[in-house]
Amino acid sequence: MSESDPRLANRILIGLLIGAIAGTITLLLGGEFPALLTSARKISTAVLDPFGQVFLRMLFFVVIPLVFASLATGVVQLGRLRDLGPLAGRTFTLFFFNMAIAAALGLAMMNFLSPGDQLDAATKAHLVAEYGGSAAQHIRNAANSPDMNLGSLVDMFMPRNLFGAFVGSNRNQLGEVLPLIVFAILLGAAGTTLPEEKRARLQAGLEMITELMTKIVNFALKLAPYAVPAMIFSVVVKIGFDILAALAVFVAGCAAMMLLHLFGTMSVWLKLWTDRSPLGFFRQIRTVLVTAFSTSSSAATLPAALATARGELGLRPSVAGFVLPLGTTMNMSGTALYEGCVVLFVAQAFGIDLNFVQQATLLLLAVFSAVAVAAIPGGSLPLIAGLLIAFGIPPEGIGIVLGVDRLLDMTRTMVNVGSDMVTTTVVDAAARRAEQRSATRASSA
Repeated sequence: MSESDPRLANRILIGLLIGAIAGTITLLLGGEFPALLTSARKISTAVLDPFGQVFLRMLFFVVIPLVFASLATGVVQLGRLRDLGPLAGRTFTLFFFNMAIAAALGLAMMNFLSPGDQLDAATKAHLVAEYGGSAAQHIRNAANSPDMNLGSLVDMFMPRNLFGAFVGSNRNQLGEVLPLIVFAILLGAAGTTLPEEKRARLQAGLEMITELMTKIVNFALKLAPYAVPAMIFSVVVKIGFDILAALAVFVAGCAAMMLLHLFGTMSVWLKLWTDRSPLGFFRQIRTVLVTAFSTSSSAATLPAALATARGELGLRPSVAGFVLPLGTTMNMSGTALYEGCVVLFVAQAFGIDLNFVQQATLLLLAVFSAVAVAAIPGGSLPLIAGLLIAFGIPPEGIGIVLGVDRLLDMTRTMVNVGSDMVTTTVVDAAARRAEQRSATRASSA
């Protein structure tokens, strides 16, 4: 959510509740007064749906430039990794595995619970009909797509015509995002080889594009408190109560996996690579976790995280000062988990099956996009839309989960920050062991 208006997320949540309650009341009254329900559906189609589309399409406008600029910037910012030494190597390796494990947990949960599959065939047909005229075509394309093999993977990620792939074939179709992601990473990697002055100019230009796209996202988010209730009301009166039940399972499953990753996976890391008690560690950082949960902002929590790392945890300032600020913008395990869950949930709701290879690809893309979205206030929505596009899922489906985003935003921010604290502690312990080994070798020599 936009950091410039901390009340915005609460207003969106209130809008969700208003839309859901109004839709539920309309459905209940519709049983006694069918004409009322018919009128509500007509008003939704004629007025509320177009208004919701204005909000969604403002987000879609920025998908291509934002994905490209934010990913390329993230790679360029790394600079020459080999010059940063073992500290950076350990940090980035832990960042990657932290986010990959979280995303894998989320995908495993979605395959086990399958909240989108709880919708019956009629409900899915309604969703296909309501969310964009191209939805049925997406499903047909997915059903007719060739089996995954090495050749099809190369064509998926590296088409002959890059610009033709991401521009799209018509004005109502968003282009492919996978080739753009590959190109952005390649451009960023090439940018790290430039002389320092040129690299700085390239980074400044990419950051300018990112900032401009972020401004547009913030414009769109100002419509969200009004667009969300409109879209939720429309979905409920047209689809019925099934969608609310599926959303409840989705929210509960995501929250459970986020907490499992924070207090389960991270406890294993502490046991394996440090001499700290997980229970005592989480007691020491409880103020940081509460701050992250209440503010829903990793950046706002950074001062408290730095103070706790240097104070209660006794970590060296050089390590905390390097890992924590970097983790605030890159180490987003809760976000990676959430993005993968959203893509699978919307795919299930539309009856689109993602096979194992596609889900493995989704895991990697969720990690990359989580890194890209980290430093962009309110930027996750268009990047999630980009992931939906990449797998042939109607991006309008993001409207289904938009209202419950606030319920999970606080939890995933707490997971992001808690994972940063654990990663910093593990890196500090590794650095101390490395120094001890060096000292031992020096004394024995």
